[in-house]
Amino acid sequence: MARITGSYPDDLDLLIEGAVEAGVFGGKSDALREFVREYFEDHENERIAAAVALYERERITLGDAARLADVDRWTMRDILREHGVDLRLGLADEKNAAYEAEAATELEFDDEPADNETSDS
Repeated sequence: MARITGSYPDDLDLLIEGAVEAGVFGGKSDALREFVREYFEDHENERIAAAVALYERERITLGDAARLADVDRWTMRDILREHGVDLRLGLADEKNAAYEAEAATELEFDDEPADNETSDS
């Protein structure tokens, strides 16, 4: 888990403190986590922009970008192309390779032949 330090207006601090005292949140950290989570749930474009920026700066893999953007890998690939971001081929290290291999096992494929395919039976 990452730690951040930041500043915000005193009135917000008082509201957070009051919410903690009222039992709304277990602590200030819980409150801030909830605020950030709700923000990104409600702001899809900003969530996608963050994932694109991290991928473009080679901080995350395509799979990570898709997970953060809350889309599938194929959609994320299209989003990256729309933003003019080149897709990276290959994997940066063994950890990423293992992660990508595990994610690939979760892909679902349609085993039924398409309507335009003919059967030998």
